[in-house]
Amino acid sequence: MIKPGAVRNKHIGHILSKIEEAGYTIAAIKTTRLTIDQAADFYSVHKDRPFFQELIEFMSSGPIVAMVLLKDNAVEDFRRLIGATDPAQAAEGTIRRLFATSKSHNAIHGSDSDENAEKESSFFFSRQEYLRKDIVGTEES
Repeated sequence: MIKPGAVRNKHIGHILSKIEEAGYTIAAIKTTRLTIDQAADFYSVHKDRPFFQELIEFMSSGPIVAMVLLKDNAVEDFRRLIGATDPAQAAEGTIRRLFATSKSHNAIHGSDSDENAEKESSFFFSRQEYLRKDIVGTEES
């Protein structure tokens, strides 16, 4: 998910280019806006963390771009592509190093496991939207 700050700063195209250059297929994509309640639900795993309120306020502050990305070893490779949460500690050339403004406004969210990727994908899209045969090459994936 491209976060509100990166959308506001007109980085969508640059970020999508980096994702495609890394070999991902964009199986589903949409621009939407999270309410405070939706952001709280999406990030509920962090509800007891001190940054939770700031996070959900930021995530509901403007449009986001939600995506389902396909590639072998997608989650692990994507974590490398986006870089560390703190852009100052992210490797050169990573999305967060290039486009984030701070640790709390880090440009992009990436799932941390295959299980969470499925859960997070279904938060924004129906399975029919991203498991179409013309996208994935088979009826099931």
